[in-house]
Amino acid sequence: MNEPIVHMEGLTKKLGGRAVVDQVNASVEKGDIYGFLGPNGAGKTTTIRMLLGLSRPTSGSIRIFGRDIRRERIAVLRKVGSLVEYPSYYGHLSAIENLEAVRRLMHDVPRSRIDEVLSVVRLAKDANRQVKGYSLGMKQRLGIATAMLGRPELLVLDEPTNGLDPAGILEMRELIKSLPAEQGVTVIVSSHLLSEVEQMATRVGIISKGRMLFEDTIVELRRKARSRIVFGVSDPEGAWRLLLVCGYRAEWDRVKLFVEPGGDEEVAAMVAELVRHEHAVYRVEEERASLERIFLDMTRGEGSL
Repeated sequence: MNEPIVHMEGLTKKLGGRAVVDQVNASVEKGDIYGFLGPNGAGKTTTIRMLLGLSRPTSGSIRIFGRDIRRERIAVLRKVGSLVEYPSYYGHLSAIENLEAVRRLMHDVPRSRIDEVLSVVRLAKDANRQVKGYSLGMKQRLGIATAMLGRPELLVLDEPTNGLDPAGILEMRELIKSLPAEQGVTVIVSSHLLSEVEQMATRVGIISKGRMLFEDTIVELRRKARSRIVFGVSDPEGAWRLLLVCGYRAEWDRVKLFVEPGGDEEVAAMVAELVRHEHAVYRVEEERASLERIFLDMTRGEGSL
């Protein structure tokens, strides 16, 4: 089995004696779009700064491409592109001129690469406009173009949809989704928006208060969205007590009755029992827990979705 592109083990960062990142273990495989998800202040940006060699861990290790980031930082980062917070640019220059300024600081990057990355981020038509006239979404895409100049194998994006309008979010999402297949890039994208991560990530890590709570595929996260049967009845408390006496596991919230899912015959038997005891059954429906609810439960209601 190939070694992960990124492997973090026991990663810890303490500030003022408090662990803002606490014993984080995570792996990112080649070709992943890895959603690094958590409420604001959960430790995402601190983890990313350590990943990029911008901050030293208090303890633990980070291996990228099989190399220790602390010992071989320059060699590793030559194959990593990043966009952390907001991109920097010269507003009075065009996109081409901004990229040329960066290209001259890099080794072995041909000028033709500028046209390639502008095409990737769909800015070719606006390449000669002054960047100060760009929308926020266009500036974010220019930031990704800058990160892509050196043909990175790993791209790290910290909250790339922050501040974007719905159209800009859609553009950014579609761009990120295209990168592994079309550019051969593995992507780590941090966000506090579960709805965004769900629509583009293949794997997800959920962090809260500096600790990793969940790491697996989006498919596995969806499996945690367990369903339940919801009864609308005339007397929820009385119906609840009756089903408990009959041996069914049930809950109620003063308005509705909730039962763990069973087979169709079991549901029919519960309905028959309720009717036999003169409870009016208004509706029976299956309710599946949303991923948003799972996220809130894991992070104890912190942050926004």
